[in-house]
Amino acid sequence: MSVSRSLEPVQNFRASSGSLVRPRMAPVRRHARPKVAVDTVLFAVDSGRVKCYLVRLRRGPSAGKWAFPGGLVREGEMLDEAARRELRESTGLDQCYIEQLFSFGDPHRDPKAHVVSVAYMALIDRTSAVQSCSAKYANGAWFEVGALPELAYDHAEIARYAVQRLKSKLEYTNIACHLLPVTFSFAQLEELYGIVLGRPLDRRNFRRRILAMNLLIRLPFKRRGRHRPAALYSFRRRSLQVVEML
Repeated sequence: MSVSRSLEPVQNFRASSGSLVRPRMAPVRRHARPKVAVDTVLFAVDSGRVKCYLVRLRRGPSAGKWAFPGGLVREGEMLDEAARRELRESTGLDQCYIEQLFSFGDPHRDPKAHVVSVAYMALIDRTSAVQSCSAKYANGAWFEVGALPELAYDHAEIARYAVQRLKSKLEYTNIACHLLPVTFSFAQLEELYGIVLGRPLDRRNFRRRILAMNLLIRLPFKRRGRHRPAALYSFRRRSLQVVEML
């Protein structure tokens, strides 16, 4: 992009020796415009723990550190499109729940440039759904949210914000449907809430409240195993609903 400047006419003057001298001009600093990136915190519940997916950076000043998958927004690209593209390239996930969280704009968050990050949260029902990792990263792995390694940039702050958003949305929406398989037992739903919120639930009151909301469909078959058969349920709607779950 060319940059036009308006310069005042420069007047020549003669030094005492009589030679023509031109005044020195101060160097012009180029102020690069801030760039916009997207970073996505991908959550899943596995083995009784809330986990998120991290990638190890391959290049740059933060090479070797872990971070959330993301990248710069392309020209003409919508933010949501960029987040889904980066997540797809980094994990192989094409269809999963995703929502925008917050913007992080500290000018010094990236040592290379002024980059504003728009953070997202994505949810899946099992860690095994991630089957690939973009070649721009060294590798990827799942970590418990309570035991994350040192993160690049300001991703530790993004992680804290995302965990708090997940807990909050669990209490007033049906977002749990994206962390569970399509069919599940009531015990699985109850366990999910206890794991994510990090506190025990009043089981009797929880069951009564959830069933009274008419959010679930009781299916005409049961899961059989070593214990007594468990009734199976599915969510009536998987689109986001605002309801007072707790």
